[in-house]
Amino acid sequence: MSRIWAALRSNPYGWVMVCVAALAMVATLPGRTHGLGMITERLLADPAFGLDRVTYADMNLWATLLGGLFCLPCGYLIDRYGLRITLTVTVAALGMAVVAMTRLTGWWSLFVVIVLTRGFGQSALSIISITMVGKWFTGKMSLPMAVYSLLLSFGFAYSAQLAKPFATDDWRVLWGGMGWILLLVMTPVAFLLTRDPVPAFTGPDSTGSLPDRGARIDQLLIASDDVGKADVGFTLAQAMRTPAFWLFGLAISVIALIGSGKSLFNESVLKQQGFPPEVFYNLITLTGMVGLSVKLPVGWLGQHWPLNRLQAVGMFLLAACLVWLPFIHSTWAITVYGIGTGISGTITTVLFFTVWGQAYGRKHLGQIQSVAQMMTVLASAAGPKVFAECFERYHSYAPAFQVLAGVVAVLGIWSLIVRVPSPDEAPQTSQVPITLTVQESSI
Repeated sequence: MSRIWAALRSNPYGWVMVCVAALAMVATLPGRTHGLGMITERLLADPAFGLDRVTYADMNLWATLLGGLFCLPCGYLIDRYGLRITLTVTVAALGMAVVAMTRLTGWWSLFVVIVLTRGFGQSALSIISITMVGKWFTGKMSLPMAVYSLLLSFGFAYSAQLAKPFATDDWRVLWGGMGWILLLVMTPVAFLLTRDPVPAFTGPDSTGSLPDRGARIDQLLIASDDVGKADVGFTLAQAMRTPAFWLFGLAISVIALIGSGKSLFNESVLKQQGFPPEVFYNLITLTGMVGLSVKLPVGWLGQHWPLNRLQAVGMFLLAACLVWLPFIHSTWAITVYGIGTGISGTITTVLFFTVWGQAYGRKHLGQIQSVAQMMTVLASAAGPKVFAECFERYHSYAPAFQVLAGVVAVLGIWSLIVRVPSPDEAPQTSQVPITLTVQESSI
């Protein structure tokens, strides 16, 4: 508790940004699969589009892949123009795309707009949201990331409850409401509450002038090790040359692939195991509740355990659950499975939010997280295809679970031996010596 209060006192506005970041992630809902899932059946039944299920699935696949391309420029824009501008513009663009979707009548224009919602929502806005916390906190960040993860879980759950009364209305009513909330509520919140952290002072600029950002002199005179942790960090190219980047990126990508595939075919998987349809909904509720209950403990562990070892625990637990799933035929066993996947999923999610800023610093964090996010988007797009092809060939999902369990176990072993860097280990270019001369007229 004392650690939490110390963190609150040392960076009070950072915790405001945690709340704004969680709101921003919830705002990605129209660009996510479970957001579109709220209106899928009504879209398929809409004569304005004339879609069948296969065509709609192909549209979503390509929209997800093309939307993933929004990741790379978004990361650059965050680092170049800051959080406030990129968040405000992205939320407004997503809101306009969602509202525009309600006025369409053809499947081609629908595809273009779904690409935009995927790009601005699932890709760009997700990157901005995660980066906001990483930009405002340095050092060990698992605790603020756990709080952030907890808030967005509540946010998504509350959003689903708000959408529930519109389940039988025309899909345009729900979708239009989401779009106008983004434009009239979330966009002003993004503009008014989002701030960029004051950068550490590292010397005069190219003209020999001191930086003029309205900062007080005590904000410029920060400790040299704070400079190393905050504004000295890895570039994207340097980060990609470290094994830890690929370990954490591939780990969350494999989990995204498994998660998207299971989400689409989970009811079918459980039916093969002899479970009635209601078990599907009970399992979703159970894993969600487990995830909520362990987010803060996982955040606390991240403050005390090396991130690679905590990742190994999550990987081995998930691998065990995947191997076991095809042999589960009882209620108690599926309950244990749900608890295991809930815990492992929470560990890997919190670590994905945490590792990039903690390991590579915040100087180029937007670009680094943009590549990591793009990896997860592409993997999630491939997930349903992998599971569908497996079932088509073997009339069972078991081979997919067994192979993926092996991949996850290998990643767990890799996690035990990889070393997670720290921002001050980044290769540094020659720097101008810091000399600060303050005259009375300049204060």
